[in-house]
Amino acid sequence: LSFTTVVPEWERLFVAGAIDWRHVSWGGVRIDDRPFNETHRPCNCIPAADNPQVTGVAGANWLDDDAVVFGIEVNGEYRAYPRRIMEVREMVNDTLGGRDLGIPYCTLCGSAQAYFTDRMPGDVKRPVLRTSGLLIRSNKVMYDINTFSVFDTFLGKAVTGPLAERGIVLQQIGVVTTTWGKWKSAHPETTVLIEDLALGRDFDFRNGRDANGPIFPIGDVDTRLPVHEDVLGIVTDKGTPIAFHIKSALAVLGQGEPIAFDNVRLVLDGGGVRAVDANGKDLGGHQAFWFAWSQFHPETKLWPF
Repeated sequence: LSFTTVVPEWERLFVAGAIDWRHVSWGGVRIDDRPFNETHRPCNCIPAADNPQVTGVAGANWLDDDAVVFGIEVNGEYRAYPRRIMEVREMVNDTLGGRDLGIPYCTLCGSAQAYFTDRMPGDVKRPVLRTSGLLIRSNKVMYDINTFSVFDTFLGKAVTGPLAERGIVLQQIGVVTTTWGKWKSAHPETTVLIEDLALGRDFDFRNGRDANGPIFPIGDVDTRLPVHEDVLGIVTDKGTPIAFHIKSALAVLGQGEPIAFDNVRLVLDGGGVRAVDANGKDLGGHQAFWFAWSQFHPETKLWPF
């Protein structure tokens, strides 16, 4: 492939698997192939953060109340990942509530996701997720630095390499997109990543570079919503993908009305929306641009119906 003449390190990624490499494009950055826990080393890449330093609410006076954060809760422990940091890092490998997590953020898809990366079967080592610098359908292509197995970032499924051969599909946990002010008010015990992780940068891709639509190739566009409309996407226990229009959901839930489909119930959490089951258990939903969710789930239902 001609890509490897630009970045020879990609050679290990371009292997046969459940991915059509003809749909891959280059995002203009090189691969992040730094070993685990060496993410302080400079690189000509989008630099993932491993085991990021955090602080409590009192130590986050640099973060404005209206700053967008991605809130995650595991076993009663709460953490906020500021969008300002995630737009620089695009990948965090963290531990929260006693569980290991891989947290990719795709600026192009407006999508922060969180996957458990522990409790792997047998002798499978914890996947350490990295940004490859490649894109497919305008979604970042992530891979595991230990095995160079490529994952479908949006679905959490290994599509090449040893982890694909083992059938690894990462379990997703819910991410709440909200503001720092609302998140810390609802969860005053939360921790938050420190400002230094932003590397002095303050991007706003959503209102700048990507404001006029996807800038990399995608498939057929689903016209039921504008491409950059926010939805909360989840796959129900019956295997049905469904996208909930965020603005509509916030309005309905704010009036105290229920929203439910199959086993999914939507609830307000810290100013954002979370998908839970009838017992209040998190179901792993996440927010994304409509074009992204519908690209990877072309058969999706859309609420309101």
